Amino acid sequence: MTIAYRFHGNRGMTVALLHGGPGALGSLLPLAEAMKGRFRLLEPFQRGSGGLPLSVQRHVEDFHELVTETCGGLPVAVVGHSWGAMLGLAVAAAYPGEVRSLVLVGCGTFDPASRLEMKKTLENRMGENVLEEIRALEGETLDPGERMRRYVELTGRFYSFEPEGSWDPLSFDARAFEESWADMLRLQEEGVYPAAFSAIRCPVLMIHGAGDPHPGRMTRDLLGPFIPGLQYVELPECGHFPWMEKRAREKFLSLLSGWLESRGA
Repeated sequence: MTIAYRFHGNRGMTVALLHGGPGALGSLLPLAEAMKGRFRLLEPFQRGSGGLPLSVQRHVEDFHELVTETCGGLPVAVVGHSWGAMLGLAVAAAYPGEVRSLVLVGCGTFDPASRLEMKKTLENRMGENVLEEIRALEGETLDPGERMRRYVELTGRFYSFEPEGSWDPLSFDARAFEESWADMLRLQEEGVYPAAFSAIRCPVLMIHGAGDPHPGRMTRDLLGPFIPGLQYVELPECGHFPWMEKRAREKFLSLLSGWLESRGA
């Protein structure tokens, strides 16, 4: 097996959870714990840095190999968060027969306009004091992992509405983030994504917090022409991590579980 993984629960259909980052290994554990009473959950740990150069295609092939070996090649439902939602789209396009249904939670961006909108939203929320701390951090000589950790400490709260708990991955691989994200941007610039998503054949649901700085409606409008039937649900009083939102958590879990089960036949 090329990548590590773990299972949670042993009831119902198999659902694969794709973590964000890229490089935020284990960040979906709280979601897995909340869902394991209703599903058999596969939590892959996406390939880290230091071996093969990382690319979207490498992550897609890793997932394909993992599903083939652990699920007998049967189609699985996929829930991806942030970067993981983007990876889920890439998987469903490359291997449409392996993905039964796909849920995009807080999906990342697919064009410069959306990224600019997100940047503006975050800067407006942070204010000048936090922005000054970020500029100072950028000027320090630090290990990339430590720099990323401190950046998340400074900015993490601006991604949420009223959070309970914390965003706490097992580890954060800064080099994996840089390599994987650079390849995703390359593919977008070359026009590969989102055009390739026209190959997706499964039902796709976007769940997006109204308070998420990622501009969900812009991403929905960009993806829509390539994914006919794309469903979009925006949760009020909710940020980028719905399973940790005090006011939206239960609605999110009910929506997610119900939608997956209704498409599990």
